[in-house]
Amino acid sequence: MAHPKDHSKIGIGRSIAVLTSGGDAQGMNAAVRATVRVGIYTGAKVYFVHEGYQGLVDGGDNIKPATWESVSMMLQLGGTVIGSARCMDFKEKWGRLKAACNLVKLGITNLCVIGGDGSLTGANQFRTEWSELLADLTKQGKITAEEAKRSSHLNIVGMVGSIDNDFCGTDMTIGTDSALHRIIEVVDAITTTAQSHQRTFILEVMGRHCGYLALVTALACGADWVFIPEMPPEDNWEEHLCKRLIAQRERGSRLNVIIMAEGAQDRKQKPITCDQVKNLVSKKLGFDTRSTVLGHVQRGGTPSAFDRILGSRMGVEAVMALLEATPETPACVVSLSGNMAIRLPLMECVQVTKDVTVAMAEGRFEDAVNLRGKSFQNNWNTYKMLAHVTPPEVKSNINIAIVNVGAPCAGMNAAVRSAVRAGLIQGHQMLAVYDGFDGLANGQIEPITWAQVGGWTGKGGSNLGTKRHLPSKNIEQISLNIAKFNIHSLIIIGGFEAYQGGLELVTAREKYEELCIPMVVIPATVSNNVPGSDFSIGADTALNTITTTCDRIKQSAAGTKRRVFIIETMGGYCGYLATMAGLSSGADAAYIYEEPFHIRDLELNVKHLIEKMKTSVKRGLILRNSNANDNYTTQFLYNLYSEEGKGTFDCRMNILGHMQQGGTPTPFDRNFGTKMGSKSVLWLTDKLKECYRHGRIFANTPDSACVLGMKRRSLIFQPLASLKEDTDFEHRIPKTEWWLKLRPILKILARGPPRMCPPALMFSLPEEPWMCLVQTQGLPEVWRVQ
Repeated sequence: MAHPKDHSKIGIGRSIAVLTSGGDAQGMNAAVRATVRVGIYTGAKVYFVHEGYQGLVDGGDNIKPATWESVSMMLQLGGTVIGSARCMDFKEKWGRLKAACNLVKLGITNLCVIGGDGSLTGANQFRTEWSELLADLTKQGKITAEEAKRSSHLNIVGMVGSIDNDFCGTDMTIGTDSALHRIIEVVDAITTTAQSHQRTFILEVMGRHCGYLALVTALACGADWVFIPEMPPEDNWEEHLCKRLIAQRERGSRLNVIIMAEGAQDRKQKPITCDQVKNLVSKKLGFDTRSTVLGHVQRGGTPSAFDRILGSRMGVEAVMALLEATPETPACVVSLSGNMAIRLPLMECVQVTKDVTVAMAEGRFEDAVNLRGKSFQNNWNTYKMLAHVTPPEVKSNINIAIVNVGAPCAGMNAAVRSAVRAGLIQGHQMLAVYDGFDGLANGQIEPITWAQVGGWTGKGGSNLGTKRHLPSKNIEQISLNIAKFNIHSLIIIGGFEAYQGGLELVTAREKYEELCIPMVVIPATVSNNVPGSDFSIGADTALNTITTTCDRIKQSAAGTKRRVFIIETMGGYCGYLATMAGLSSGADAAYIYEEPFHIRDLELNVKHLIEKMKTSVKRGLILRNSNANDNYTTQFLYNLYSEEGKGTFDCRMNILGHMQQGGTPTPFDRNFGTKMGSKSVLWLTDKLKECYRHGRIFANTPDSACVLGMKRRSLIFQPLASLKEDTDFEHRIPKTEWWLKLRPILKILARGPPRMCPPALMFSLPEEPWMCLVQTQGLPEVWRVQ
């Protein structure tokens, strides 16, 4: 059998330096770790540049070789381990001359820069004048002609690390999601005390020139008002704000929350401050008002699972971009576009970013929002609809029912809240169905009001109650209740049972005319196994729970030394959680159903761990999806590793269980659920108009019953019937799963350099492991449907 060619050689003779510059952001360490490990894997020599551009200028011990082990235990650390600094010296030509000299002496011709637009602009300038710098250094006698020839061109690649998400050209920047985690933790804490005292709280978040953090926070916590620099409030906003706060109190709310970006301004570009708003509310309304400026707490803490995975994937892509670059290749930035990591010309992205600032300065606020991209526009439009539109006096006579189906998960309540309020804004009556399809059959159906769903965004589980039972056994009773309660359309929020139950209702339309109503399924399950969507509500919260637990377990293993932990995750037959948690926690292996494994694979992994124990990293982490293999159970793996590791390492086993379904929703799940709920109601409203015939609703076409899913950059509706061909009903998973293409990254980052890997293990990797990385980098937008 011919082995695939050895890809661990393509970087031989190449040197790569990685630096972090400007402000720090959680997830930078993941990018550094991936850059180092993939660089070493390809045979390149990799260097750390400590203290950003200042370290590049000062040289000496600031530029050190990186090793595989030197980036161990880096994933879970916030900030940047290699340091960052604002460097004035690099802005001067003499500083760049010193930096160039330091790189030439070490033979470094590839530079990976992780920072904001200023840092990346500086990198591009450095590359542009590289030949001139070499000529000056040669003339001054600081480098030889031979050294100049060997370093004749400099390749640059950038990754954007910024908590503000203020760089145009990428859907998300490294650090943004983690900053949202910090903000929402504070908002949740403040909300409890505000409710106790019926207070109004004003929170200022970072974002001097970009309102992304403020806007997404407002969506995720259901804020009453948000101030962002891209879209200042209309003139006479003070009066509108006060009316809004009073209206909320009259609806039964015990608190008000106002979110402000630090760069908030009015339409005349005069700053709007926390104190200004506090004084307005206190004096005009007499409300007990408090203000909080979060400051640098947003930059700190442990990176979220998303930022770790994003940083890791971008780091892999950055190395491949450098190794494929030619002297003619322009400096590029690795950007996230939906489900892809793409390389874009660096300076074009920088220019668009600057265009936003210019548009705001010139008062072209609509243009500023549009230049931020479709994601930002969608966030703004959703917020406006849910927060600033008053339900109409004239009702539509349409009744929309909402039911939760399957296992509970974080984010379900956010979707229900959004759907209820969007429906009321459209003039519909919204009906809550309690306890799943059983409740629909038993008539557990009640109207639900605006005030009833207040505060639901941040609550975990399912307030409506949910069960796994499918509707098939109660179809007749369900159809009778649909007629009895005059239900015109149905929103089904849940996992695979919701999808399967929706199909059963559609099939039963032939016999029961009452079921000929528009329906939409919103995927909500920790397993992320619903066909038609790259992501499900609840999966992000579960992933962060697993990641946090793995961090603690690794910390324990690092203390005791020579210990391997076997951890079982949820997911049924879907290996999404195990794979993504493996990436975010730095696991040595993740066993899943979709990628069959055999005793030979287990033997190779044991050998890998034995080799690993000879290094300074004396610990191991193995993940297994709950239904990965009927015979190779978690207990079997524990017994096998314990026996084979005798004398080298010992083992412990953890089955995480239902803790993965609990907890408060992450910012992503709140935001995703909010968008999905509102979009489903708007779609149903249009579909009801199409299906209204002869004084009644009649919908029996395939496109009248859809799954609302995230596909690449968009939320799209797909007929339930059309998804059957892509469904493995026996194992309750889609037949095509985008995240499987990330498996090579997990293996490359975990297995170690060639000397640590048994030859057979190296051959088990794909022939072109990075080709699938290059083509599939990035995450579906919602991580960030922002």
